[in-house]
Formats: sequence, structure tokens, C-alpha cells
Amino acid sequence: MKIGLAYDLKEEVPLNKEQPDDALEEYDSPETVEAIASVLESLGHSVSRLSGGRRFIDNILRNDVDFVFNIAEGRGTYRSREAQIPALLEMLDVPYSGSDPQCLAVCLDKPLTKRIVHTAGIRTPRWQLITNEKELNELCRDSFPLPAFVKPAFEGSSKGVRLSGRVETNKQLDRVTGALLEQYHQPVMVEEFIPGDEVTVGMVGNSPPQVIGMMRILPKGKSDYFIYSLEVKRDWQNQVEYECPAQLKAKILQKIADFSLKAFTTLGCRDVARIDFKLDREGMPYFLEINPLPGLNPKSSDLPIMAAKMGWDYHKLVSSIFGAALERYPARLFAS
Repeated sequence: MKIGLAYDLKEEVPLNKEQPDDALEEYDSPETVEAIASVLESLGHSVSRLSGGRRFIDNILRNDVDFVFNIAEGRGTYRSREAQIPALLEMLDVPYSGSDPQCLAVCLDKPLTKRIVHTAGIRTPRWQLITNEKELNELCRDSFPLPAFVKPAFEGSSKGVRLSGRVETNKQLDRVTGALLEQYHQPVMVEEFIPGDEVTVGMVGNSPPQVIGMMRILPKGKSDYFIYSLEVKRDWQNQVEYECPAQLKAKILQKIADFSLKAFTTLGCRDVARIDFKLDREGMPYFLEINPLPGLNPKSSDLPIMAAKMGWDYHKLVSSIFGAALERYPARLFAS
């Protein structure tokens, strides 16, 4: 089969001096592209590297591919940017891996995602969406709990999630929220800060999806609270220990698994996703966000690290995502 690989490389995306230093954080490295291509080629397929953005449009029209393995994050700062490549592929009637445009657009919008999962009975921290300075000034400080955490509403890969995002006073809240509004040119979410451990869950497959692991992120240094921030992720080998399987009580693990499965199906995810939770002081999980387009860097992305700790090598992880996607399409499409 002829497989196209859709991706966005950091070096192919223009950056201007007005953008924050994490503007390209969600985009991939050649290492990730080559690792995925190697797995697909080992399965007997030929791989065409289609890139992303305008290059993708040119390449998909020139290359007669049977299927696209998609890891492209999309271009710009639009809240629907992750849906760009799947939308083009659906217009061209080309099968592809991963979630559809609607799911990807919804899940990048953190407040909308939280509203949806909350209606499905999934516990999530209280939050308030701030779209401008006027709304910040009108925020009812007496009713919103502090400490809180402040982050951009439409970002992935921990963009804008900094150690300074935890605020304990109204003065800090004003300063951090105002700075994020100015830097990221999008609404900001002020969220109740849950003080306990962070757990991330990997899921692969469909009907039903399989929980391949639950990984607890534990700081190497001692502190009153932990934030799995961008600063920590960039230095994860020195900053954290990844405990997988997570050593938690059985009832807590079961609740996390139940919430994960319900979030995956309620939001319409397909093939793969990673879901993040915080635990309160009693160990009860709170949904933070879901990533239906999780990073697949073989060395540094959470999902491959988690899979490896659960006995899945990189080949098994990528081939399982690919296999789950193929199963959604009639076999006749690939009969040739």
C-alpha cells in the first residue's frame, strides 16, 4: 500500500519575533517522522512524506496515496487548526488515521471539551473563560477559588502552561491572565488548581478503545505542589519520574479508566488519544484535557514512554494505531 505521512516540522514553520518562545512547541522533529516511516515501511508499505501546510496540499495532489498517517498539528493559531489536514483528506476522499475534523476541533478547545465531558458525568475542575481585559475585570474574585491555574484556551503540547501559571492572589491572576491574553492572542482559561498528582492515560483502538497504560508523573524534587509545565517537560529526564503502571488504589485506577473511556467515546475520538487528569488530596481524578493527536516522538513523548513501560515497543505502538485506523475502512479500499 502507498502510505502518505502528514506532519508539521518545526523548521518548516515560520516564526516571528512577536511570538512566544513556545510557538513551535507542538510541531515535530525529523526524528519522529523517520521513526513512524520506518515502522510503516517495515510492514511492507511505501511511504511518501507529504509534510504539512501548503506543501501538503501540493504533495497530496501529486502523490496517489492509498492512506494517510496523520500527525500534522495544523498551521496558524486557529482553534480548529488540528482539523485542517483531516478536512482536506475527507474532501479528497482519502482514508487517514486518527480522529475526524469535528473531534479535533472540539478537543483543542479546552473549555468546550470540559463542558461536554462534564455533561457526561466526568469530574473536572471549575473554570472561567476570559476573552479580554473587560471580562477579567468583571471576574467575581470572591466566588472563584484560589489558588487557580491560568493557561491559553486553545493550545496543545503545554504551550503557555508555565510554572508561573499557578496564581494565589488576585494581583497574580490579573498579571498572568493579562500577559497570556497579549502573548497568545486567544482566550485564557482560569481553572481551579487541583493539588495532587498528575496522571496521563494512553488509549489505542476503537469499539472499544484499549487503555494501554496509566502513568503518574512524580517530581524528583520536593515541593508543596507540582505543575507538569513546559519547563518541566523540556527537562523531563532531570525533573520527573514516570511511574507506569501508576501505583494507586484499585478504585482510583478504575475511576480513571472509566472516565478515560467515557471521554474518548463521548468526544468521538478514534484510533489513539492521551488523557490528562489531576488527583485531589483524596485521590479522586479530575479531567484536565484530552489530546486525540498525541505526540509520537520515540524518545520524549509521553505516549511512547508510557507504552514502553507497559512492554510495548515503538513498532507495536505505531502499528497498533495504524491497524486500528485501517479497520475503520472497508477492506475493498485497499484490495490492490
